[in-house]
Amino acid sequence: MLFEDISIEEIAAIRYAEGHEEGQEKGREEEKIIIARNLLAEGSSPEFVQKITGLDLKTIQELS
Repeated sequence: MLFEDISIEEIAAIRYAEGHEEGQEKGREEEKIIIARNLLAEGSSPEFVQKITGLDLKTIQELS
């Protein structure tokens, strides 16, 4: 399919889907950070927080 064959509506739908996915990913990352902060506040080790959230240790250490 050539670019000329794509309608404005199709381009808009593609851009919307891309933006929606990016927004969901950002939300998931923000939720991981909230969980990490809560775990750290309860005394969990950074290594445990990493195991639970999947965040890297540098990010977790910056939260504490």
